[in-house]
Amino acid sequence: MSNGKGGFIGQDGLNAPDQATGVAGTAGDGQVSVAFTAPSDEGTSDITGFRAQVAGIGTSGTSSPLVVTGLTNGTAYTANVWAINAFGTSAPSDASASFTPVAAVYAMVAGFGSGTVNIDRFNINVQANAADFGDLTVGRNSGNVMSSSTRSVFSCGRNASTATLNTLDYVNPTSAGNATDFGDATFAKQFGAQFGSSTRGCVGGAGDANSDVIDYITFASVGNATDFGNLTQSCQQSSGFCSTTRGVRACGASGGSGAEQNVLDYVTIASTGNATDFGDSTLVRRGQGGCSSPTRGLTAGGFTGSTNTNSIDYVTIANTGNATDFGDLIKMSGLNLRAASSHTVGAFIDSGNAIVTVTIASTGNATDFADLTGTTSDAPMTNSNGHGGLS
Repeated sequence: MSNGKGGFIGQDGLNAPDQATGVAGTAGDGQVSVAFTAPSDEGTSDITGFRAQVAGIGTSGTSSPLVVTGLTNGTAYTANVWAINAFGTSAPSDASASFTPVAAVYAMVAGFGSGTVNIDRFNINVQANAADFGDLTVGRNSGNVMSSSTRSVFSCGRNASTATLNTLDYVNPTSAGNATDFGDATFAKQFGAQFGSSTRGCVGGAGDANSDVIDYITFASVGNATDFGNLTQSCQQSSGFCSTTRGVRACGASGGSGAEQNVLDYVTIASTGNATDFGDSTLVRRGQGGCSSPTRGLTAGGFTGSTNTNSIDYVTIANTGNATDFGDLIKMSGLNLRAASSHTVGAFIDSGNAIVTVTIASTGNATDFADLTGTTSDAPMTNSNGHGGLS
């Protein structure tokens, strides 16, 4: 029994429950899920419910966890829990460790096997498996995704017959549903480098043409893509990342010879024109994934010479120069990697169903995160509505 523990609310503290223990908060978008262990001593009457409270905001229920909503993203909080029976309410539990709610950043993933239409979605800021979102207008893989905060545009790729397409279709990443036609790319392509800002999305290079062409769309208005300029060299199986002002293309395979590259080049997203040399990756590679915060860009995995690699390297996007070693991937290496990011977390996906993550601001190896709903047989199409190019 409580036996005189202070802090209860009600008529009979001697018969009220003991405190809940093990209180822990898992933050979400403007909310927290508060888990706890019910007290073994319920007092002289069965527990009828619990109340979780965070900064004066509370919710009640009959079991753990309890979800408290109405919190401010970016603010640190702690939670307490009270147990309730017919005689009163327990003393408050010990406070949980601090947690900070963060806005949802949705990674959109499509291209599940050859010519499939399925789109998956997962929240990069909450560790949980992906869920089915809807379908593309045309089944395909090995394309790209250009994304603003409200539109994710799936670009090109190849269908079940391995024919390359110029299809552009889009979804609102915050609202599940099927894709809608957006327009056409300037030519049919696959395996390009994607980057963009809140207003423009770009794809540079690509096979089968092994092109050096960059084209772009304006997210706010549906329609066909427009020529932006050219990369410093033709390539395919490259990757891209961006700040709010710069888009960077990383590595790839050369047109014609197919030799892996270590070249990084960049453009200013707000203005059209040709790319400029940025520096070099730590190794030659193709088929890798790329993602970024607003300040740091990562390149991971790929095929180098005759070897699959799990290497991750990084650059500071505002400064030109060569890349630096970051760490290693786990559970994946080699071709067909893709990536998405929030401003703090980079998520990498390969042609299996695994998702692994890194903290972009610090160096180190990836950690296991979650799984997709299915297994892909080739490069998936991936980006998020909170990547480094979005303010």
